[in-house]
Amino acid sequence: MKALTISDAELMIFALQDEIRRSQEARYDHRLHAVLLVAQGISCAKAASLLGDSPRTVQYWVNRFEEDGFAGLADADRPGRPKKINEQQLAQINVAVRGSPKDVGMNTNIWDGKTLSAFIKKQYDIELGVRQCQRLFRQLGFRLRKPRPLIAKADPLHQEAHKKNFDI
Repeated sequence: MKALTISDAELMIFALQDEIRRSQEARYDHRLHAVLLVAQGISCAKAASLLGDSPRTVQYWVNRFEEDGFAGLADADRPGRPKKINEQQLAQINVAVRGSPKDVGMNTNIWDGKTLSAFIKKQYDIELGVRQCQRLFRQLGFRLRKPRPLIAKADPLHQEAHKKNFDI
């Protein structure tokens, strides 16, 4: 049988490894393959070399498998920091930011990170930084838009002629 090759194999190896890391099921299957190779008599170092992992990682997987069986190869929960804002509050914030800040008692015309931070502090007594509020905007489907400045007493027709996207 003719040996097959993959074009640009070096780049594809990295892409395949990234794909394995991306999926929880693929990571589990990858660990299963490593343990299977060790069970078939291949050393942890050789199995690690074949799979693109460190020998210590494969040893860790084998030890977990020995102690906990298949459950030892599953990903553990990664809870992280608890959310400050619950789902109900997030839904209320979503409704509020779809309107004007003046509608909810804020003294500004447009929503920005600073205004949202002040609103959340006032409404829920929760302190979120400006940057976190900007992330919250993106999570709610907003994108940053800056208004174009208007020069006082400028001729609108003259300004239109100097815009970058002026059509002739």
